[in-house]
Amino acid sequence: MPHAIRFRQTGSRDVLQWEDVAVGDPGPGEARVRHTAIGLNYIDTYHRSGLYKVALPSGLGTEAAGVVEAVGSGVNEIQVGDRVAYCGGPLGAYSEVRVMPADSLVKLPEGVSDRAAATLMLKGLTVQYLFRQTYRLTSGETILFHAAGGGVGLIACQWARALGVTMIGTASSDDKAALAKANGCTHTIVYTRENFVERVKEITGGKGVPVVYDGVGKDTFPASLDCLKPRGLFVSFGSASGPVAAFDLGLLAQKGSLYVTRPTLATYAAARADLLAMAEEMFSLVQAGKLKNDARQTYALKDAAQAHHDLESRRTTGSTLLLP
Repeated sequence: MPHAIRFRQTGSRDVLQWEDVAVGDPGPGEARVRHTAIGLNYIDTYHRSGLYKVALPSGLGTEAAGVVEAVGSGVNEIQVGDRVAYCGGPLGAYSEVRVMPADSLVKLPEGVSDRAAATLMLKGLTVQYLFRQTYRLTSGETILFHAAGGGVGLIACQWARALGVTMIGTASSDDKAALAKANGCTHTIVYTRENFVERVKEITGGKGVPVVYDGVGKDTFPASLDCLKPRGLFVSFGSASGPVAAFDLGLLAQKGSLYVTRPTLATYAAARADLLAMAEEMFSLVQAGKLKNDARQTYALKDAAQAHHDLESRRTTGSTLLLP
């Protein structure tokens, strides 16, 4: 019988259990996928801890790659034997085998490995909507991106370089800053010892940046607003240090008629046509050699609790995979 990581109550990594699971045949509009690689993402800790509410008991994980074993009736775009990847959909990627809605699966093109896809679907598509849709970057612009040495950050570094964008990236350590720079980040700021607002103003000649991308949350707000030009955009797409607390909207007026948005990948990729277009752009960068995202850490799937501990302790860099 196949196995999966499941949890029956929210809490620390100790709630994660390695269990036998029954996986049946796919129904109409579904496909059964045997996973070859599973992505570890910070949002997984939000589901496990209860920060994001889920119905219990529950599986965990939103991103994986694998091979289609069977398809249900009405499925035409996906066939048995196809290499596929996905992000989003019902929780449960931390599993050896699962049944998925077929319209959430993306076929992998030649030149994109299963392991690369399992590190790119959530993080890479996040960068796609941030850079190409939430605020459409153009060559020559300068941006601030927090946690540039993290999983999303390293992809952002490469994508910014491919677009001709000057990226200022913050990091928690010299090692992570060096990693970000090696991946294309133009300027790095080690925020644990440097004032990132002062450094951004120094780098931009006092002008600030038109957009700040922030997946950190509480620890970088509201200082991030002080890095923006008048009418600039603050993009909050994660809460690694905790959620941003409620604040007086008047603050946005005081700091230059600023804009704030809290986008999600689920919204941007809700329509299958949009998902496929976003994935096509991302995979084209991989095939052109402009985007690489090899996992920097791997864990056995059954050791997911240890992987969560290391992720939350900031002991990981870049992307991490769980291997069935």
